[in-house]
Amino acid sequence: MSLPPLDPDAQTHSERLRGLIHAVIADAGGAIPFSRFMELALYAPGLGYYSAGSTKFGRAGDFVTAPELGSLFAECVVEALAPPLRQLGADSSFLEIGGGSGAFAEAALRHLATLDALPARYAILEPSADLRERQRERLRSRLPEALNARVEWLDRPFDQPWQGVLFANEVIDALPTPRFVIRGGEVMEEGVSVAADGGFAIVEVPADALMGAAVRHVERQRDEGAFPEGYRSELLPQLPYWIQAVMGPMQAGAMLFIDYGYPRREYYAATRDRGTLRAFHRHHVVDDVFARVGLQDITASVDFTALAEAGTGAGFDFAGYCSQAMFLIGNGLEERLAAQEEAAATETARYALRRQVQQLTLPTAMGERFQVMGFERGVPFEAAFLAGDLSFRL
Repeated sequence: MSLPPLDPDAQTHSERLRGLIHAVIADAGGAIPFSRFMELALYAPGLGYYSAGSTKFGRAGDFVTAPELGSLFAECVVEALAPPLRQLGADSSFLEIGGGSGAFAEAALRHLATLDALPARYAILEPSADLRERQRERLRSRLPEALNARVEWLDRPFDQPWQGVLFANEVIDALPTPRFVIRGGEVMEEGVSVAADGGFAIVEVPADALMGAAVRHVERQRDEGAFPEGYRSELLPQLPYWIQAVMGPMQAGAMLFIDYGYPRREYYAATRDRGTLRAFHRHHVVDDVFARVGLQDITASVDFTALAEAGTGAGFDFAGYCSQAMFLIGNGLEERLAAQEEAAATETARYALRRQVQQLTLPTAMGERFQVMGFERGVPFEAAFLAGDLSFRL
């Protein structure tokens, strides 16, 4: 697949980031872990994909997330999270990890207000200064002042005891991930060096104890047993630490994660021996994650079995796991669609709503590729997953 040529400003931007990563590689002695390369490519201040100023979301960007399609997605998520919020009371908090364009927060706050389930504060933990400013401007211009006043942005997770709900949509897939490969029966980790042509090249170094133990843990759960020679994939041994970091001193509430991925046995199937790593640029999947550095998203699918282990390891009870389609259907999608269709002024608007539902639920769109997992502590949250439970696959 050929992509359109870059304009001079984009080319210059990419070359600047490539130079920065080259310098980091040189300082490290000639190679850095792939996870470090991915971190710089996505989050280097002012240059990384999520830190720079180009449009990421929607038709004008590189990919479309569920909140960008319309408000139905956010309204169904709120239908699921409103009962825990009401039970926890007026002092509860809503913590969104990675706010994207602000589309989810806008729709969620409006629907929380209609359900009389507004939290005392709606906090967005957003590492990108550029995205944070875009979110702030969107909410300031589109929300009533009374709702906008509840929104705050965090530089770091809550550091004081809190209760409420934590929500993350398409966040874990963007965590910088280590990559492993099996050589001679041993676990090796992928590193990145400078290629002869000035780009980047993969090198392989012995994995550390944490990575090696994590790979062997996965092997014990594979239907096919030990990984064969040359098997290559991603693994996030740091996921439990990330969960505990973003939840902070959360005393009670619910956590909800939505992302694309698979249960472990499917993630590490024999047929998926190249892993799930890929990049996105202008709505095209790009196999070369080293191309157009800083101008394309880099992502890997989520091992939902690992997420279940991390959530329960953080002291929460497992609430449920299902496809996005069944989660939305089980949390009022039909009712929300009917309400919006009734309020729609034209047949064109009603058609757009039905198209939105198709994109959210069809197996060939987002419906089956995206999975939903929840956790609870001190509040019941299992009812959100009564439709289409898939926990037996974990």
